[in-house]
Amino acid sequence: MIYLIALLATPIVPAGDVFNCTPIRVWDGDGPIWCKEGPRVRLSGIAAREMDGSCRKGHPCPKASAIAARNALVRLVGKSRGKSSQGHVLVSGPTLRCVSVGGAGGNRTAAWCRSPTKGDLSCAMVKGGYALKWSKYWKRHRC
Repeated sequence: MIYLIALLATPIVPAGDVFNCTPIRVWDGDGPIWCKEGPRVRLSGIAAREMDGSCRKGHPCPKASAIAARNALVRLVGKSRGKSSQGHVLVSGPTLRCVSVGGAGGNRTAAWCRSPTKGDLSCAMVKGGYALKWSKYWKRHRC
């Protein structure tokens, strides 16, 4: 019950706002990344496979497996500390600096995020082959 209440109370960061995200959980290769500060971040401009290995209709579909993509994102944001009972990888890492592009469906904020040690996360996931650019959302973003 507490998990459900916390899920429903998750804030969507307004588009254009800059915010910090100290990562504590990762679901898959494009997020969400759960932030200690509250938001759940869906990385902007990219698509990775769903955790069941599928790609959603109308989404770009990378060759990399869902597990490989998720593990790559975990390495970009920090270090794994195990798994939650819901299947999230628990992580600890440096605080990310993110710029919101608004809601990403449900309780997620779409955002461009930079790690102080790894740089732009969306760019790194594409460069590593774990995700594909999603033109509809990538727009004029530069790495």
